[in-house]
Amino acid sequence: MAKLRSVKGMNDVLPEDAVRWHRLEDTFRELVARYGFGEVRTPLVESTDLFVRSIGEATDIVEKEMYTWMDKSDKSLTLRPEGTASAARAWIQHSVGGQHPVSKWFYVGPMYRRERPAKGRYRQFFQAGCEIYGDPGPFVDAELIDLVVRYLSALGIQDIEVLVNSLGAGETRERYREALLEYLRPHASELSEDSQRRLERNPLRVLDSKAPQDQAIAENAPQILDYLDEESAQHFEDLKTALDAMGTPYVVEPRLVRGLDYYTRTLFEVRGRGGDLGANAALCGGGRYDNMIKELGGPDTPAIGFAIGLDRLLLVMADSEPKPSLDGFLVVRGKELRGQALAVAQKLRDAGCRVDADLRGGSMKSQFRRADKSSAPFALVLGDAEAEAGTLQVKELATGDQQELPIEQVADAIMRR
Repeated sequence: MAKLRSVKGMNDVLPEDAVRWHRLEDTFRELVARYGFGEVRTPLVESTDLFVRSIGEATDIVEKEMYTWMDKSDKSLTLRPEGTASAARAWIQHSVGGQHPVSKWFYVGPMYRRERPAKGRYRQFFQAGCEIYGDPGPFVDAELIDLVVRYLSALGIQDIEVLVNSLGAGETRERYREALLEYLRPHASELSEDSQRRLERNPLRVLDSKAPQDQAIAENAPQILDYLDEESAQHFEDLKTALDAMGTPYVVEPRLVRGLDYYTRTLFEVRGRGGDLGANAALCGGGRYDNMIKELGGPDTPAIGFAIGLDRLLLVMADSEPKPSLDGFLVVRGKELRGQALAVAQKLRDAGCRVDADLRGGSMKSQFRRADKSSAPFALVLGDAEAEAGTLQVKELATGDQQELPIEQVADAIMRR
């Protein structure tokens, strides 16, 4: 019989690995709470039409990467490939705009795309993101970008670089589209197969292509910043002024378009260096999507957001001294004391201590060996004398120092140490 294994591109996270995941998630949650964001949790499965309408039909995600199937009622369903569309759908469905003029949401969770697995890029992957509804910016745009920089800095990621661009509003996109088509059509035969197929429908996607021949042609393409309408140009200038005021470093990159069709005006990507991904690894992308809410059937509402790939962050964030997962490990001298040991462990846990015990009745030597491997800084020894006196021997495993304490004082003593 063949061995059962996880699905290709979908990985297990074991307890020893989960510690680093907790650091990523806890740091993010703590930081966004300081900015006033509340958590939203959306279903893993959505109507396929949601992603086709929001992300765009001429994108790699919709064309190639979504996990889609027909359910028993002949409705097309899809595992969510990103978080923004689901959050927008929830915001509309629950009429949040009528309750709050500005909403600030965050999410942390798994997404699914059937792309070729690679280092830091999987078929089940995890994202953390923020979405803001109701504020047209540009100052909230700058604050959101700065939040990302602060998060990556808190994780010890080095050489953080912010790339910013503006895609303008509707008229800008149309005028730029025509200018870009005029430039690209003579090069059509030199483009990759994907870019040739998309050229007439969405020429901006050529600028986002990773194919070397497409990148070479895009190098001399007209720049969208030269086509901005007056309002969009002022929005972009105000964004840069706000970033300068906060001391947030950035680089203007006119060829930055990213792979999703819903972006308008502010667009950004954040890169960093460290670990296995090397220099200039793209870690976060985001931007303004002022038309999405209306296009999905909601009120005309400005919005902006970003998503960070947590799997990629694991590969670049600085290692830190791991915190012990336990405060103490209960060592029991004698099988007959195992019932009493359960009561002692219960008292310590009620007092806030993280305590484990080996209640199989093994030798003291084997129990101390387990205590050493547990990462707990203290072994808590219960024998006949301690049980009668209502005490524990508290042994610091790193130094061997030992003292006898009443059970009621053990939790405080451990937490102080």
